[in-house]
Amino acid sequence: MSSRTRLKTLAELATQNPAASRVFHRRRIDFCCQGERTLEEVCRETSTDPAELEREIREEAASGAATDVRWDERPTGQLLDFILARYHAPLRGELDRLLEMAEKVERVHGAKDPERLPRLHSLVAELRRDLLEHLAKEESVLFPWIRRGEAKTAGGPISVMLREHDTAGALLREIEVITEGHSPPPGACNTWRALYLGLAELDRDLKDHIHLENHVLFPRALRS
Repeated sequence: MSSRTRLKTLAELATQNPAASRVFHRRRIDFCCQGERTLEEVCRETSTDPAELEREIREEAASGAATDVRWDERPTGQLLDFILARYHAPLRGELDRLLEMAEKVERVHGAKDPERLPRLHSLVAELRRDLLEHLAKEESVLFPWIRRGEAKTAGGPISVMLREHDTAGALLREIEVITEGHSPPPGACNTWRALYLGLAELDRDLKDHIHLENHVLFPRALRS
């Protein structure tokens, strides 16, 4: 791995090469809320061979989707439209669906895992509540401000959004731990399995969503 690549942050790599984000997802490497770490630091922390990680990213890029987009090279309005359509719009319904399933799994199967299932239900409810409030603030205040090109002085509101992203990231990490990597136990019913599958997809989507805002949209808005 070249020294330049090793010293790049996870956020830089995921922004400049969408294939890197897919590798980070597979390896459970947080590149959104902890995206300021360099690849060298992460490899050292996880005892990963840097050359192996570079090869995996290179192979992913070679076989990657033709629809990969460098959002750091697209206009701000197009980026905002994408975030709203791809992430904000479906998120509300998905959060409702996941909460309904978490409540059902706890109610029906809580006695099988009385420590983790109630806590999981609580975490999903907290994540839903926080995210719905967060989306409303972005859509009603911050995003229109950015679209008008007036966000250069929005350091305060953006700092609040970043902190709320960190909170969401912490909840995702706890959910991942409590579900043992979103792996349903043997004999889990269809709803239980669907809940864990949905939580895994939410984890992936929300990390991509946060990455785009933290490392592409917000820095650009503050420079505008």
